[in-house]
Amino acid sequence: MNHKEEITRSASLIGSLTLLSRIMGLVRDMVITYFFGAGAQTDAFYVAFRIPNLLRRLFAEGSLTISFIPVFTDYLENKTKEEAKRISDIVFTILFIGLILISIAGIIFSPYIIKLFASGFKGETFNLAVELNRIMFPYIFFISLTALSMGILNSLRHFFAPAFSPVILNIVIVMTVFLIHKSLDVPIISLAIGLIIGGAIQLLFQLPFLKQRDFLFTFRNKIRHPAVKKIGVLMVPQLFGLAVYNLNIIVNTQYASYMPQGTVSYLYLSERLIEFPLGIIAVSIATVLLPSLSSNIAKGEIDLFKDNYSHALRLMLFIMIPALVGLIVLRVPICNILYQRGEFTELSTIYTSQALFGYALGIWAVGGIRITAPTFFSMQDTKTPVIIAFIAFIINAIIGYLLGFTFGLKHTGLALASSISSILNFVLLFIILNKRVGKIDLNDTLILCIKIAIGSILMGVVAWKISTLASWSGSDTSIEKILIMFASVVGSAAVYLLISKILKIEELNSLSNLLKRKRNAG
Repeated sequence: MNHKEEITRSASLIGSLTLLSRIMGLVRDMVITYFFGAGAQTDAFYVAFRIPNLLRRLFAEGSLTISFIPVFTDYLENKTKEEAKRISDIVFTILFIGLILISIAGIIFSPYIIKLFASGFKGETFNLAVELNRIMFPYIFFISLTALSMGILNSLRHFFAPAFSPVILNIVIVMTVFLIHKSLDVPIISLAIGLIIGGAIQLLFQLPFLKQRDFLFTFRNKIRHPAVKKIGVLMVPQLFGLAVYNLNIIVNTQYASYMPQGTVSYLYLSERLIEFPLGIIAVSIATVLLPSLSSNIAKGEIDLFKDNYSHALRLMLFIMIPALVGLIVLRVPICNILYQRGEFTELSTIYTSQALFGYALGIWAVGGIRITAPTFFSMQDTKTPVIIAFIAFIINAIIGYLLGFTFGLKHTGLALASSISSILNFVLLFIILNKRVGKIDLNDTLILCIKIAIGSILMGVVAWKISTLASWSGSDTSIEKILIMFASVVGSAAVYLLISKILKIEELNSLSNLLKRKRNAG
């Protein structure tokens, strides 16, 4: 199996499991909107939930994993398994101690942290956010150690356990809400309790797979090692880069906290819908791509490096561009089917769909960032993405304020600003990468984009036409609406695949061949 096939096959496995995870995530969001709607309480929950999630991206899945994988892969490729194991143990020891201290600090200083994220919250909303944050903050401990485990397993080319564990988290949260929410004075606290239990189970799920590969964590007394120092050196600029990136989240949440009640919820729920295709495609490809690119760099295979990156980028665009069109055309039906019931009203559906429109315009660029950024990490360059992320942050903050407040677009303006800054971020990253590794052939990619645009536009027309057969204002979830939505998605996807076949898009053949090999193997 060549490198392209390996990336496509592995990304397909991760994508399939991530699809299951995203479906369970949507079920979780449907449960939240049914029981709690979109108002002050959900705003408080989403803000409190963002904080340990942000730290997870900052310290674990972000700077640590991205800095850890290239160094860890280098030791696996060029040195011994025992030495690689020693490195993972030292990192685990340091992380374990650090996370306990961070968790304690987060619980103690929770009121100040909530102020940092949402100073517009007052009274009961603020107090609830503080309480929820204190309950959920230890989630950073479990999910960060899970992220380290996932990084090790991905480097060892084992992708099942890391991709499946989020499914467990969502199942646990949903079950916890159903089982205990009625017994609590403040029912929404059941979400926070479910998150902590789910985070612990996620970590435990990784351990048998680590043990099977002789990488089960053990504490180390001596934590000095050249590789660990190298990881630390790589982490510093990466931390700044991620801090800049996450400043966007802080700024947008701050802006939203001064907007009408429910704004934080509209933005969060629309982001979740955007993350659905991103998680299945872009994140899956990037997860497989980073170890492969790191291996290419370690072996000095620059041409193969460029070839693997170009293939991954084209594969991402082949699916993300039609996803953009589909999300925009079907934004109201999607929000109606998924969210509009119980405490979630028609007005909430309209506002959430408006935010979804703004975010969807930049989904291809976010996918491009998630595939392009690992190319710099694989070269152990964490400085360049920092500079680019800072520029994008400034643009997002300025445009977000102008569109959200000055032009009165509110949540839609914040979402649009995010898309504009993402597009700028991706374009700048690509230009610099192109200069860094030598010219990346864009002819095939540009031709592909034209073909994809033709297929996506025709697909969008079909999706829109079928969706008009139903009314999307009511809160009922009728069989008729579900069937029409299903027909819109399946019918438009069939049109896109047909056009792709007629236009001879290579990426379709790549995915088709993979499915045939899986069917024959089964």
